[in-house]
Amino acid sequence: MFVDEIDIHVTAGRGGRGCLSFRREKFVPRGGPDGGDGGDGGSIYMVASSHFNTLIHYRFHPEFRARRGAHGEGANRSGRKGKDLELEVPTGTSIYELPDDYPVELADLTEAGQRVLVAKGGLGGRGNARFATSTNQAPRRTEPGLEGEVRQLRLKLKLLADVGLVGFPNVGKSTLIAHISAARPKIADYPFTTLSPNLGVVSLSDDRSFVVADVPGLIEGAHAGHGLGHRFLSHLERTKVLVHIVDVSSASGRDPLDDYDTIRRELALYPIGADDAAGPLDRRPQLVAANKIDALDEPARLERLSETLSAREIPVYPISAVTGQGIRPLLEALWQAVSPATRSSLPAINQ
Repeated sequence: MFVDEIDIHVTAGRGGRGCLSFRREKFVPRGGPDGGDGGDGGSIYMVASSHFNTLIHYRFHPEFRARRGAHGEGANRSGRKGKDLELEVPTGTSIYELPDDYPVELADLTEAGQRVLVAKGGLGGRGNARFATSTNQAPRRTEPGLEGEVRQLRLKLKLLADVGLVGFPNVGKSTLIAHISAARPKIADYPFTTLSPNLGVVSLSDDRSFVVADVPGLIEGAHAGHGLGHRFLSHLERTKVLVHIVDVSSASGRDPLDDYDTIRRELALYPIGADDAAGPLDRRPQLVAANKIDALDEPARLERLSETLSAREIPVYPISAVTGQGIRPLLEALWQAVSPATRSSLPAINQ
């Protein structure tokens, strides 16, 4: 089961109590203070891991607490520090704190092994040996350990992919990713077959490869959350190029150009952070894959789509995800778009 958003509660360990103790030895009737400090509480860290691709392991265990620090002891012995707790999340996870008003982003873990502190352990209290002065050589003052930080967190997984496949339900996105990669999503002849994103690695000749994300079908109003569209669109935030999959056969009963324009509007309306280097979704390099040409019964539908989008300088590639017809030129165009050496070959959308 794919889970891409979850809320968890973390509590760092409390610091240990400082010790009240005086030196007691034979022939030393008035030994000075020797109470040790308490140990610091354990902290909680989030670590990006390539071993996970979903947040489901937090669904039934949303509460986490680090160990508290040990209390100080006599003979100036400090308490042991509480053990830190590391929570592994999939690479591509964003971490938000949930205050009363609006979620605040704490970190964005985009590389495996990346580690971030999310709850700091409390400091250990000082023992009475720390308070000895020239005028007070037998202090009885100690400090309790401080409480560790407590936070309510929201984890959001956003897929790390070079290319995102977008389109209405049942236009052939899953069939395409199954044809061009080793991904095996559920495929059936009814809408909303795909309910969670799928990732596939496309391998070309000369050791060239890129990652493709198949996002579940979008509908009008997706940017506002209709059909879980807001959550699905979030998986496109890290992509470099978008491929609109449209059905040019008459089976859907919709016009492929209308489908393209609808999805473009949803991409434009989807809110994205101003600091996102790739920019708004609708301004990213895009092309159109006119799918199901093997079932094309009205050639005028494809001709109108190609002519209209060509006038907008948007490349159109007629393909059949079932037979493989036309897929090779599409993949080569995508490689040209995502390869660092040739990324500028596919212009960004400006209209």
